Amino acid sequence: MKELAIIELLNDWNFWTKQPEIGVPRKQYLQGLLPFFSTNQAIALTGVRRSGKSTLMLQLAQQLITDGVEPRNILIVNWEDYRWENPSLTLLGEVYNLYRQKVSTGKLVYIFLDEIHKITGWEKFVRTLIDQKEAKIVLSGSSAQLLSRELGSLLTGRHVAVPIFPLSFKELLEFKGLFVKDEVDLIAKKKTIQQYLDESLTFGFLPEVVLSTETTAKQKMLTDYVEAIITRDVVERHKIKEKEKLRSLSRFYLTNSSSPVSFNKIKEMLTLPLRTVERFSYYLEEAYLLFFVKRFSYKVREQEKSPRKVYSIDPGLLQAYSFKFMENKGALMENLVFLELIKGGEEVYYWKNPQQEEVDFVVKEGLKIKKVIQVCYALDDHDTKKREVRSLLKALREFNLAEGIIITYDYEGEEEIQEKKIRYVPLWRWLVHF
Repeated sequence: MKELAIIELLNDWNFWTKQPEIGVPRKQYLQGLLPFFSTNQAIALTGVRRSGKSTLMLQLAQQLITDGVEPRNILIVNWEDYRWENPSLTLLGEVYNLYRQKVSTGKLVYIFLDEIHKITGWEKFVRTLIDQKEAKIVLSGSSAQLLSRELGSLLTGRHVAVPIFPLSFKELLEFKGLFVKDEVDLIAKKKTIQQYLDESLTFGFLPEVVLSTETTAKQKMLTDYVEAIITRDVVERHKIKEKEKLRSLSRFYLTNSSSPVSFNKIKEMLTLPLRTVERFSYYLEEAYLLFFVKRFSYKVREQEKSPRKVYSIDPGLLQAYSFKFMENKGALMENLVFLELIKGGEEVYYWKNPQQEEVDFVVKEGLKIKKVIQVCYALDDHDTKKREVRSLLKALREFNLAEGIIITYDYEGEEEIQEKKIRYVPLWRWLVHF
């Protein structure tokens, strides 16, 4: 490419002469990522497709400028732009050298390489700049191409991988322009918060979907996202021939989200070898579509032998791929609670005793369980409440905890049973206070 064409293309993405659109700042990620610039490591943003990695790059660049970095000392290259002719390692070198000669003004520069997986051999370029300490580098790419396990071999000791999730519920409220200042404000805005909660249980938390105002457009985006993950991040990446079997497995998992699953039973249902079921399941988890949660046990063998509970990366993807979930609010609520827990960095398991009494989530910190959480849409039925409370009490005794939480759709209260405190917390309140 000619030098003028390269500069013109770069100018469209950078802050040198204009203010690119950066969307709603994701403050929690920005605060967490900025300290990594003080290290001599590349920052690699990983995560499911359309979770907002590219936009977050622009927000990081804007924050650097706000903090005093000269805009011309920041280079943003989006390799998804169709105008790049035959992206290659050679072209990457030419772009960087031209930027150094014609644009940058400082010895140290900040380089943002979006969709870097399109450059074969990109890791050589990144390793060189890091080793020479002439640039701070941020990378992002398709979840199928830029994975933590691959980065470990490509950039040994030279990177930190940061997973980027779809919006949290509090971020979703901010995207909608709703901010909660205190308890009084929370109560005053309860009805609106519940409306947004219902909407998020249907359409999820992917930024583009949240910002869309058309129901038909939301549904199409979600369907397209699921198909892109399955086709591009699994089928094409791993050269899978049994495409329909993989789709059937994906549909089964999404239809049964928040439920325990057994690979042995699935192999019979799909008439696939056990190893293939395990391999396909790993690929879907690797692509960030699904999570498999283990049963908690102090015995590793028991943990591994027990069924996993499966959850989706986003409630909206459940609705896009499964009619079952349109009315299954209890399962949707449980999936949402799981996502909020892991977005908060929690280590999560489910608990089940020999009597088959179960608690949805036990949260582990170090060697101890610090929290137990049950999720139930409604407790109006006496038998339902009795079952949920009984299981929670047994878990509290096993882990020597004084208090447990039952998250409901809208019931709130507190009671003491058998010297244990049970708090009933509405989901809308728990999400905002979490």
